[in-house]
Amino acid sequence: MQPRLPIVYVAAGVLEQEDGSVFLVQRPLHKEMGGLWEIPGGKIEADENPEETLIRELKEELGIQVTTSDLSPLTFVSHLYEKFHLVMLVFLCKKWIGTITLRENQESFEWVKPSELNNYLMPDADRPLIEVLQERK
Repeated sequence: MQPRLPIVYVAAGVLEQEDGSVFLVQRPLHKEMGGLWEIPGGKIEADENPEETLIRELKEELGIQVTTSDLSPLTFVSHLYEKFHLVMLVFLCKKWIGTITLRENQESFEWVKPSELNNYLMPDADRPLIEVLQERK
């Protein structure tokens, strides 16, 4: 029997514009999985619930403000990486305050139609979101 890997819980947000396009951000090249495209989010800290994590992460990473009422549960992803098991709670967010500004050395960002998401190299844990987002339309 293999030893259990640590479970890492993250909260992530699908930012969606009125035309249905979704926000992707490119990970910094110097970080693990650098250069891959992902939806924004981060690790849930011990003193946070998932919504609080996402609100904090969106402010820290992108400079935008959202509230709990702006977030709707969308789906979750469970993915086994080599060194940990990732559980990602994914929320949909259609409303925020502020202009998106990359604040954590991310490479770039793009607004992408769900039908075009397969054209972007993404972390393995983010790939199941493509089908979820394409089926919404």
